[in-house]
Amino acid sequence: MKTVSNINRDWEFVHGENGKKQRIDLPHTWNGEDGQDGGNDYFRGTCTYFKRLKRPSFPEGGAVYLEFKGVNASAVVYVNGERAGSHDGGYSAFRCNITPFLKDENLIKVEVDNSINDRVYPQEADFTFYGGIYRDVNLICVDKSHFDLEYYGASPIKIDPLVEGKDGRVTVTAYPAGEGEVKIQIFDGEGNCVAELENGETAVIKNVHLWNGVQDPYLYRAVASLYCEGEKADEICAAFGFRTFRADPEKGFFLNGESYPLRGVCRHQDRPQLGNALTKAEHEEDTRLILELGANTVRLAHYQHDDYFYELCDRAGLVVWAEIPYISRHMKGGNENAESQMRELILQQYNHPSICFWGLSNEITMKKGDKEDMLQTHRRLNELCHTLDPHRLTTTANYMGSSVDIPTAHIGDVESWNLYFGWYCPGLSLNDAWLKKFKKKYPDRAVGISEYGAEGMPNLHAARPQRFDNSEEYQALYHEYMLEFFARNPCLWATHVWNMFDFAADARNQGGEPGRNHKGLVTFDRKTKKDAFYLYKAYWSKEKVLHLCGKRFINRTGRTAFVTVYSNVGQVEIYNNGRLVASPAPEKGGKVYKCKLNLEEKNEIVVKAGGLQDTAVFYKVKRKDPSYRTNTGNSMSWEKRKAKKSGKKK
Repeated sequence: MKTVSNINRDWEFVHGENGKKQRIDLPHTWNGEDGQDGGNDYFRGTCTYFKRLKRPSFPEGGAVYLEFKGVNASAVVYVNGERAGSHDGGYSAFRCNITPFLKDENLIKVEVDNSINDRVYPQEADFTFYGGIYRDVNLICVDKSHFDLEYYGASPIKIDPLVEGKDGRVTVTAYPAGEGEVKIQIFDGEGNCVAELENGETAVIKNVHLWNGVQDPYLYRAVASLYCEGEKADEICAAFGFRTFRADPEKGFFLNGESYPLRGVCRHQDRPQLGNALTKAEHEEDTRLILELGANTVRLAHYQHDDYFYELCDRAGLVVWAEIPYISRHMKGGNENAESQMRELILQQYNHPSICFWGLSNEITMKKGDKEDMLQTHRRLNELCHTLDPHRLTTTANYMGSSVDIPTAHIGDVESWNLYFGWYCPGLSLNDAWLKKFKKKYPDRAVGISEYGAEGMPNLHAARPQRFDNSEEYQALYHEYMLEFFARNPCLWATHVWNMFDFAADARNQGGEPGRNHKGLVTFDRKTKKDAFYLYKAYWSKEKVLHLCGKRFINRTGRTAFVTVYSNVGQVEIYNNGRLVASPAPEKGGKVYKCKLNLEEKNEIVVKAGGLQDTAVFYKVKRKDPSYRTNTGNSMSWEKRKAKKSGKKK
C-alpha cells in the first residue's frame, strides 16, 4: 500500500546572496523580512535547500516520489548529485520520481530561484514574490501497481458530478499506473455507501443532497481502490459536491437554480515574518474571518493557493474564483508557462465543488506589449480551460484603465473589472457611470466587480476624511458607498473586496508603513478588524452586529464630532456620559446610523441596540493629534511601482 510521509523537518538552507547556512523546518521563505519592509530591494535569486534522507522501505518494483506542494518560483531537484526533476511555477504542486537515484544514504538538494526573468509568471504585480520551499514536502512510496503520480502533480482521481432534476449522476475515473482492478465507492456526508461502480462508469444517486453554498455545503466522497492479485495495492479518495450554477447578465449569479448574489472578498495568503510559508492554522484562521464577515465567495488572487485552503472553502460553502498569476504584463516568452500553470491549476483542483470559475488573467493590459500575442494567449487559455473542464465558467479581471471594448475582456464566459473609482480616480459616482456605459454597450454580457477598495490604516484618522489620506474613516465611507452601489445593481454576478487582509507589496510606501498594501478589511497580522469590516458584517452576516466606529480616533478637535454606528439589529440609541443624546434614523440599507454630538472634555460614548452594547471614549483636544496623519500618502504611482518591480528606472 502507498505510504505518505511528511519530511518538513530538519533541512539545511544556504542563502544565495550571503552564503549563510542555517537549519530550518519547512515551510520556509527567505523573504519573510526583506520582502515586507518596502523599497523593492529584497533578495530575488537562487537559494539552496539540502536534506539527508535514509533509503525508505518500499516493495520490489515499487517507486518513491518527492512531492512538493509549492516552491517559488522555479526549482531543480537533485538526488545524490543526479538531476531528478525541475519545475517552473511557484504556486502549483509537482512530483519527482527519485527511485533510480536512491542509495542507502541520500542527499536531497533543491535549487530554488525567484529571480527576475521573462518566462515564468508572475514577474510584475503589486505583491511580494517570496522565494522558498514554502509549502509541504512529502515522501510517497508506492507498490509496483499504484495510481498515477506523474501527471502534472494532479490527484489520480477525476470526479464529474452532474445534477439532473432531483437526482445526481457522477462519473468517477481513477488512473492506475501498472496492472490492477479498480473499484470505486461513493459515500454520503454521513458515511453511508450510496453507490459502487467500475472505473469510468456513472452512478445515479436518487434525491441527491446538493452542495448549497454557505447555507449547506454538503459533501460526498469518492474512494477508488486498486487491487492486484486480490490484494489492495493503492487507494485514493476525494470529496466532491453536486451543484448547478450560472451567471445571468441581468439577474446575477444563480446557485442550484436560486438567485445567489456572490458578495465576498479577495485573499492574499501571506503573513508578517512568515511570508507565504503558512501552516494549516493560518489557513483556518483566514477561513473563519471570511465567514465571520458574512461573505459567500472568495477570489483567490493572484495564483494557485494551498490545496488545504480549497478544501476549507469546500467545507465552508465559499464559492471560489481560482486563477493563475498571468498578471499585469504579458510576456511573449511566458506563453508556455501560463498554459502550464493553468493546466496544473485545473488538474490539481478539479474535484473541488467550491470552484466555479477559472480566472484567465488579471489586469494583463496594464502595460503595453504585443496585443495580438496577448489576445491569442487568452484564446488558448480559454480553450484549454474548456477542454480540461467543460463544466466551469472562465472569467477575467480587467484593468479599469482599459476601454470596455478591449477584446481580451470578452473572451471568457463572463467578465469582471477592477474598479477603483473613488480611490485611484476621484469620484465614487463614476462607478455608476461606468456600469451604465458597460451595460448599454454589452447588455448580454454578465459582468462583476473583481476588485474595489481603499487604503485604510487603524492608526490614521480624519474628521473630514479624503481620498489618499489612508484613514480608517475614508475607507469606511468608501465601502458604505460601494455597498449601496451593489444594491442598486443586482445584475453584478459577483463583487470581491480588494482585499480581505492587508498584504506585503514591496514597492509600496504609503501611510507611514512601507512595503504594505493597506486595503484589507483586516490588518496583515489578522489582529485588528477595521471599521469597514463591521460594515460588511452588518450587511452580510446573520450574526447580530452593533459596532461603534472610530474607537481608535480618541483625540478630537472642535466643538462637535460625528458618530457612526453599524448595526443589523434595529434602532440605535447613542449615549454620551450617561445621557441619551441621539437615536438617529437608519441610513444606507438600514445598517448605518450617523449623528453629530457636542463634545465635552471627556466623552464616554455608549451605543445600544437589540440587547447589544458597544463603547468608546473620545477626548476633546485643542490641536490635531499628529500621529493620526501621514506625509507619505499614496506617494508611489502605479507607473513607478511597475518600473521598480521590473527592475527598470523611471
